[in-house]
Amino acid sequence: MKRIHPVFALLAVLILLGLAGDRLIGTSAQEWDNQQWINSPPITISQLKGKVVLLRFFMESSCPFCRATAPYLNQFYAKYKDRGLVIIGMYTPKPSPSETPFQDVQRYVRDYGFQFPVALDNDWSTLTKYWLDRTPDADYTSVSFLIDKKGTIRYIHPGGAYSAQDAAEIEKKIEELLPDIQ
Repeated sequence: MKRIHPVFALLAVLILLGLAGDRLIGTSAQEWDNQQWINSPPITISQLKGKVVLLRFFMESSCPFCRATAPYLNQFYAKYKDRGLVIIGMYTPKPSPSETPFQDVQRYVRDYGFQFPVALDNDWSTLTKYWLDRTPDADYTSVSFLIDKKGTIRYIHPGGAYSAQDAAEIEKKIEELLPDIQ
């Protein structure tokens, strides 16, 4: 049997992951019902209609992808919160669903410097609804969704850390979705 070169195998996975995410563009954002929140009382996606939402799934501060992405999330929050962008952090424990003590997640949020709302998704129910059930071949759980004012998914970063290029692309999408307020 002929072996596939690892570079081509990786390329195929990346293409499939991109296609999986692309299938979700234009679909409605799923409702969540997380009960434990930091920096906010509980929020639902339906309460955020009329706002542009950047939803980012993350884990503890030892995650290199999450640590590399946190500064970009904080920059987006500082720059766009007054123009209607809402960032929601969704904490998901690794390596699998488990009950993480609330105080530990508060520490992770503090370590990252997050000032925006963060929900605990210890059972991965929100991550599963948004991503895992809809993209069974997903390689990452640290996925991000950009949701427009009507509740429609407009952009997906399929996980891993944001590179400077990724952050620039996300910022361009945020700019496209936000109203012009000077």
